[in-house]
Amino acid sequence: MYRKRHKDLVQFFKMERGLVAYTDIDGLMQTLNHNPLDWRLFIDSSKLSLKAVLFHSGNTLPSIPVGNSVHNKESYENKKILMEAINYDNFKRQICGDLKVIALLLGLQQGFTKYCCFICEWDSRAQSLHYSRKYWPARKSLEPGIMNVENQPLVEPSKILLPSKHLKLGLMKNFVKAMNQVEAAFTYLQEKFPRLSEAKMKEGIFIDPQIWDLIKDEYFDKLLQGDEKVAWDSFKFVVKGFLRNRRAQNYEELVDNLLQNYQK
Repeated sequence: MYRKRHKDLVQFFKMERGLVAYTDIDGLMQTLNHNPLDWRLFIDSSKLSLKAVLFHSGNTLPSIPVGNSVHNKESYENKKILMEAINYDNFKRQICGDLKVIALLLGLQQGFTKYCCFICEWDSRAQSLHYSRKYWPARKSLEPGIMNVENQPLVEPSKILLPSKHLKLGLMKNFVKAMNQVEAAFTYLQEKFPRLSEAKMKEGIFIDPQIWDLIKDEYFDKLLQGDEKVAWDSFKFVVKGFLRNRRAQNYEELVDNLLQNYQK
């Protein structure tokens, strides 16, 4: 059985231009007896590879790879080839991925741009307003040449799922960069993560397991003082009550408190 189990699935994929991709995802779902509505598309890429995977919404079933290439680097053109290869326009499922992948899929210009959000006209250069201004004008369209849009969007903005993990990484980065680097709390970070380079430490580049290790560290809590302590507590409340699988009833209050404390 294990030697022949792939034969029923061979008909659903093809290989061209260095990319292996399923061309009929709906047929694949029927063959595997899965409900197509329970799956979302995850896309990731690097300088050398590109991959697309179907994730189950309840995380109770294993993921299904639907596109893979080890020679196509991260670019808008290769993302377009992938979306055409898997016939995304036929099923248009929700998409999740890191913020750089989302920007490529929506045709946004890369780099430190002025308007880098696909939802609103948030100004990345207006740093004095980032924690005080709550409402920004909604982005009306994604037309190339307007507000840092470089190419035609490959997906609808309404199909994008914001990655909560990357929001957490960004909040952690902002917190560490604002810490007093001569105090005991910052020195403890260097001792706790000795394999983390000095450059990454100063820029607050932490991965998810390191953040959770720090959240559970009671000694780090004791070293923080003043505004840093208050901001760290609000960060933990937002992580546990908003950026995980369950959302707290007072999530709006948690986010407001975090913004106020981060501004200080």
